[in-house]
Amino acid sequence: MRALFGKRMRKTTAAAAVAAAAFAALSASQAPGVTDVPSGGRQSTGTAEVPDSASGDDSYFTELPPLATPEPNDPDAPESDDVGIPKTPLDAYKKAANALRADNPGCNLPWELLAAIGQVESGHARGGKVGADGTTPSPILGPQLNGNGFANITDTDGGLYDGDTLHDRAVGPMQFIPQTWETWRQDGNGDGKEDPNNVYDAALAAGKYLCANNRDLSTSAGLRQAILSYNHSTDYYNTVKSWMERYRKGAGEVEDGTGHVPDNRSDDNTPDPDPTPGSSSNPTPGGGGGGNSTPGGGGSTPGPGETPDPGESPD
Repeated sequence: MRALFGKRMRKTTAAAAVAAAAFAALSASQAPGVTDVPSGGRQSTGTAEVPDSASGDDSYFTELPPLATPEPNDPDAPESDDVGIPKTPLDAYKKAANALRADNPGCNLPWELLAAIGQVESGHARGGKVGADGTTPSPILGPQLNGNGFANITDTDGGLYDGDTLHDRAVGPMQFIPQTWETWRQDGNGDGKEDPNNVYDAALAAGKYLCANNRDLSTSAGLRQAILSYNHSTDYYNTVKSWMERYRKGAGEVEDGTGHVPDNRSDDNTPDPDPTPGSSSNPTPGGGGGGNSTPGGGGSTPGPGETPDPGESPD
């Protein structure tokens, strides 16, 4: 285990340097206030504490966007567009941002941030493999949060969302841990259900989560706090911001199911999120939890809460 942990640390350090360099290149032409890059990084370690983060600080895709933006009708442009966003997830990100613009205009949530998180967390729901209503055909599950390289979160949902009755797992296109989903769950497509496996529901919930605590995401500090509230890692922060800035430069739309899915994750011992958990119970696709939930409630539910001070490292 010690050797594996050392391997993860070396990989994390290298990823941090590459992500920081990529973000600097991508954001060179952006307006002031969105180009700060924190240094350092944080490796998730086993702990008995429930993390104050949406995803449980679990594994995520570390692939960075290409630095060059092909010109239209460029004969030398690559045939595959690795930055193209599948149609339904793209629609979900934009509708969620529009909804938040009406409900919480002071947040200034850009759809590109939701798209960046969707890319990093699940590859836009495995390349846009969703049904007509935006629901994945099988749950997208993160690694078991059992303290082995990640936080230690004993089961909180009876396996309802993640199919695991021993420990929690992040669930769905935006990778919410069950407790956080219970607090922030939303019905983004108007079907009367709140389902973490539905990209419309998950995108709207993620938007509300990112906008919590009166954050203004048009400011550098507010944006930094929001991203770190999702996963307390500067590697994660740099990777998400790199994708957000790339999407701001332009992103094509591709058909659902044809999007590029990354294959490199922050924990090289963790495969692409698999729909089959290490438990005898099965998740309930489309369950949505039922009923209504008031954001901020839930007792011990890990919400956005307090994030590191913008001037401090989250390490």
